[in-house]
Amino acid sequence: MDEQAAEGTNVGGAASSSTCVVTERWVERTAVVAVSGVVDMLTSPQLESAIDTALSQQPAAVVIDFTDVEFLASAGMGVLVAAHDKAGSDVKISVVAEGPATSRPLKLVGIADIVALYPNLEEALAARDT
Repeated sequence: MDEQAAEGTNVGGAASSSTCVVTERWVERTAVVAVSGVVDMLTSPQLESAIDTALSQQPAAVVIDFTDVEFLASAGMGVLVAAHDKAGSDVKISVVAEGPATSRPLKLVGIADIVALYPNLEEALAARDT
């Protein structure tokens, strides 16, 4: 399974500014869940579903790539904590986040203390076996 894309959805219709697109691809036994747009209370269920799908396929690791995320609300951060709990000690969960919209809130609320945080996808993939 080389690359598999989940459907991107504009949640809330044209009047809503909450747009989130989630895709999934695999690098060996690592699922890369890439997110773009806004991750808030309307769109976080979409992210949670994609992570749950990846975890159900028994990966060695899951990398959640927030490189193209414009806004990360507390609901999205809650999804990361839940994913960490669901994965247990068998699956390494890491997050790609850089900048004020993503890495800063993750550091401020302490999520970066429980989930490995990387500035880019290359570093996250390189660290998956360590």
